[in-house]
Amino acid sequence: MTTGNTPPAVRLEGITKRFGDVVANDHVDFTLEAGSIHALLGENGSGKTTLMSVLYGLYDQDEGEIYIDGEPQTFDTPRDAMDAGVGMIHQHFQLVEPMTVLQNVILGHEPVTNDFGFVDEEAAREEIEAISTRYGFEVGDHLDVPIRDLDLGTRQRVEIVKSLYRGAEILVLDEPTAVLTPQEVDRLMEVMEDLRADGRSLIFISHKLDEALTIADDITVLRGGTAVGTVPASETTEQELAQMMVGREVLFDRKPRETTPGAPILEVDGLRVTGDRGLEKVSEVELSVREGEIFGIAGVQGNGQTELIEALTGLRTPDSGAVRFGGEEITEMTRRDRTEAGIAYIPEDRHTEGLVMEYDLVRNGLLGNQTIAPFVKNGFIDWEVVRDHTEEIIDEFDVQPPDADNKASSLSGGNQQKFIVGREIGHDPAVLIASHPTRGVDIGSIEFIHNRLIELRDQGLAIVVVSSKLEEIQKLSDRIAVMYEGEFIDTVDPNAVTEEEIGLLMAGQRLDETDAAETDSGVQT
Repeated sequence: MTTGNTPPAVRLEGITKRFGDVVANDHVDFTLEAGSIHALLGENGSGKTTLMSVLYGLYDQDEGEIYIDGEPQTFDTPRDAMDAGVGMIHQHFQLVEPMTVLQNVILGHEPVTNDFGFVDEEAAREEIEAISTRYGFEVGDHLDVPIRDLDLGTRQRVEIVKSLYRGAEILVLDEPTAVLTPQEVDRLMEVMEDLRADGRSLIFISHKLDEALTIADDITVLRGGTAVGTVPASETTEQELAQMMVGREVLFDRKPRETTPGAPILEVDGLRVTGDRGLEKVSEVELSVREGEIFGIAGVQGNGQTELIEALTGLRTPDSGAVRFGGEEITEMTRRDRTEAGIAYIPEDRHTEGLVMEYDLVRNGLLGNQTIAPFVKNGFIDWEVVRDHTEEIIDEFDVQPPDADNKASSLSGGNQQKFIVGREIGHDPAVLIASHPTRGVDIGSIEFIHNRLIELRDQGLAIVVVSSKLEEIQKLSDRIAVMYEGEFIDTVDPNAVTEEEIGLLMAGQRLDETDAAETDSGVQT
């Protein structure tokens, strides 16, 4: 981290940004020291992305000044920001999927030959490969591969290479870990450390406290559009940051259980499911979920969890085996019929499965209720009832901004997620299947959603939770099944195992095999 007389890489003074009557940023000061990583934390809707969008030239500030390397700047467009050395990697990647990696990186910045103005792809290829080699990216090996054929972690590295290719010395990463697997998060952290070591300056937008404490030099917290404080990462804790974010103490501990599970209500026998590429993704899975129980499914993304949940919810037909609900087989039942029967679903991907982004919240509030009273009377939708229901969701789950006429696309990712959770709980189901229910949600909202799930469990609801967050699985679950290569490798008591032991199971290592190996090597357990 650069010190002494070197000016900060970024200095924002008194930045204010309004959208009508809403003040998204209220006289915010922010400083990014050269050669450092500065985390920008805050709840969903706290103004983090808006502030960085001002820095990147996507928005004009209403008040305040921007300084880059000590020089005042005015950015009317992102091109102006890029010309000043600022790059931004958005939460939702700005890539053209049918085009190759090379074409995406140089798009709008194509090098041309001196003679005829043709694109000099060879020069671009050499430069991109040099960047990839310098930072240990694999991007250089995929230059001719279409973006649509790459996993999310590689796509993100393409975005970073694109910014570096365009000369970025200052990189803004907006919620960069929201869509990544734990392994991809680890790789991203290594990339960020390499960039810092090379003298780049990074702003890391997040609501994940542990990640900010791991990677950042300094942390600034926004709440309600206002900067409430900046602290060195080495001198603070998760609890202190959480309190800064939400303005109150946040509880992280697992609550003791005070109720007893009832009879099995959702059962699966010998389930086999084929994935989109014709490969078997679920192999002979057996499970039983009881009334008043949270059944957790842990595992690294891609081990069959998605296909299993699709089979449980009616979105994918199993090859063999049976699904029973309330003692009746529902293996061939449609998704709509399962919704009407009482199986609610919080989907893994809120954009493609949970919401219609161009619909307002009222119409999104109707989804899943199109055939159910009181939302439908005599074959017609009662929009007044739907609106009342939507406004109840907005109020109870603190969806911001609280306007039922807003399009879903206008909400932050966390507020979109809160709306979906509220809508699905509002179906008054007998079984709730929740796939990554707090993905992209801030710490205060995570606590709220967790508490609601536990309350519903205690009222007798059977809940299936899929998550790659070990702390979430351990905090919520009464039993945890760990999925590896399409099978439940073990089902464990969360009070009797550590996160490290669950991690071993997620890697395909059975605990009894680990004990045996340690005993054979002379290690006492």
